[in-house]
Amino acid sequence: MERNPADYRDRFYRNWTIKNNLIGFNVTVRETDLFISADSNLTSIALDSVHRLRSSLESYINAHHEFLTSLNPVVYDEWAPEIVREMMLASAKAGVGPMAAVAGAMAEHVGRDLLLHTGNVIIENGGDIYLKSNTDARVGLYAGRSPLSGRVSIMVRKEDMPLGVCTSSGTVGHSLSFGCADACCVKSGSVALADAAATAIGNIVKSKKDIQNGLNTGMQIEGVLGIVIIIGDQLGVVGNIELVKE
Repeated sequence: MERNPADYRDRFYRNWTIKNNLIGFNVTVRETDLFISADSNLTSIALDSVHRLRSSLESYINAHHEFLTSLNPVVYDEWAPEIVREMMLASAKAGVGPMAAVAGAMAEHVGRDLLLHTGNVIIENGGDIYLKSNTDARVGLYAGRSPLSGRVSIMVRKEDMPLGVCTSSGTVGHSLSFGCADACCVKSGSVALADAAATAIGNIVKSKKDIQNGLNTGMQIEGVLGIVIIIGDQLGVVGNIELVKE
């Protein structure tokens, strides 16, 4: 879920995604705070994309308040804007409210728009990442005060992109989580789904003994390719995940 940029201004973890000599730039519109890496500076195009997407999303929310507040999936609306429909589908698969998918959905939709102007684009939105690169990339795992934080990365192979890698935490940031995982990271071909699934899995990991249950439950969500869960000094991993040491 998207955070207010004022909640944590020093987003040093953004340096933990290796961007393969791409040009990096920020695009911020209210709660939407994107760090984008592309072949060239596409700030103006990205801003136009964010404003358009936010406008359609906000208009829908104004007419359907439950979309913003529900902690459970809402009834699918085939007449809703595309980004709203994708959030609905992702939340239904993960069993969480649709806003749990907003950051991932925003990153992916802006990424699609930018791919019309660049061959490579990586977008980070509050820990949720969209990747489409012609070379392999690594996504570092930030897990707060865990001794494993920054010690491992997820290798993302170019042939697997476009791809989403999204992280939820019960101990870092201000997003709503009912769990205590330092990091619950999900890999999926849909960034909206990865975002929603990370929230759903993170909600059930309240202690180290819940790691295996979180992994098993998460892999039952259609579209989830792999999961990493970190809590304290314990790490669990399942699925199509290639971890590399830092």
